[in-house]
Amino acid sequence: MNSAIVRALLVRGMLAGLGAGALAFVFAYLIGEGPVDAAIAFEEANSHHAAGGEELVSRSVQSTAGLATGVLVFGVAVGGIAALAFCFALGRIGRFGARATAALTSLAAFLTVYLVPILKYPANPPAVGNPDTLDQRTALYFLMIALSVLLGIAAVLLGRRLAPRRGNWNASIAAGLAFVAAVTVAMVFLPAGDNVPKGFPATDLWEFRMASLGIQALLWAAFGLLFGYLAERVLEPRPTASATQTAGLSASAG
Repeated sequence: MNSAIVRALLVRGMLAGLGAGALAFVFAYLIGEGPVDAAIAFEEANSHHAAGGEELVSRSVQSTAGLATGVLVFGVAVGGIAALAFCFALGRIGRFGARATAALTSLAAFLTVYLVPILKYPANPPAVGNPDTLDQRTALYFLMIALSVLLGIAAVLLGRRLAPRRGNWNASIAAGLAFVAAVTVAMVFLPAGDNVPKGFPATDLWEFRMASLGIQALLWAAFGLLFGYLAERVLEPRPTASATQTAGLSASAG
């Protein structure tokens, strides 16, 4: 794959990430802001510290412009990274077309970058948790992401090595089981990181975590569909109307 095509796919990946981020923002605003407000209200009701000064950014700005900026920037960034991963995966994980490869890349990213890490370190609302352990919990979460991605890559390489002898189906099952086993071992040995204060409403926590899951699932699903369409137009361009007419005239003359 030459650099011009990679550049075109990178740009389209960022555009697809922007579109997916816009959808994720709407979902986050409509579904995710309620649990966040409940968490902030819980923190304020149970805070034993005197109020500081005025907040630098109002809650209304945080939940609109701030949320939109964060989600859109995240969508563009991961869209570009996923597009590069797509360029590497195309033709190396099987005889899949552009759309199928984009869908598989999105699914793999959702599983390794989000779903597996939160099984060990679930998402908590911004106002929940001990601030003294924030750095430790953040480091553990990113360590889990790194392990999940590396183990996912290792599973793909294992499946490719086993495929000639075991067949694609058996090799995929073996690689998947190896990934699950390795991730389970990592989760057992890594320290716990859940730090929800006592008395925090379980319903609010559950709603926040489901909203977080929904945002990521929507973002990656939308990216896979949008980028698959855009990548297919780059890699498999359709003939123009003039080219089709020329081909038809040539066939008639022959």
